[in-house]
Amino acid sequence: MKSRLAACLALPLALLAGQAFADGDGVWKSGENVYQKVCGHCHETNIGPNLKGRQLPPQYSIAVVRNGFRAMPAFPASFIDDKALGQVADYIAKSAAPAAKP
Repeated sequence: MKSRLAACLALPLALLAGQAFADGDGVWKSGENVYQKVCGHCHETNIGPNLKGRQLPPQYSIAVVRNGFRAMPAFPASFIDDKALGQVADYIAKSAAPAAKP
């Protein structure tokens, strides 16, 4: 568990090195794209809490991303611009809960 947490916390450093941008062109394609490339590394692998289906207000998600919260690191505007952050916050707010596993 500690190694998974350490890997998740190291993710922002790797992403700041330019590995997360969609198609290598430095442009986020959509809120879903940002979620898949960044958020999903922790929030889809049970390292971080599940975000989908909780109808989290976009303002809440934006505040947590910018300021960090507990194990969640802060992501500055130099990593994800305000437009892309708003898109991912809207995507999270509107996403349906994942299907229950059998």
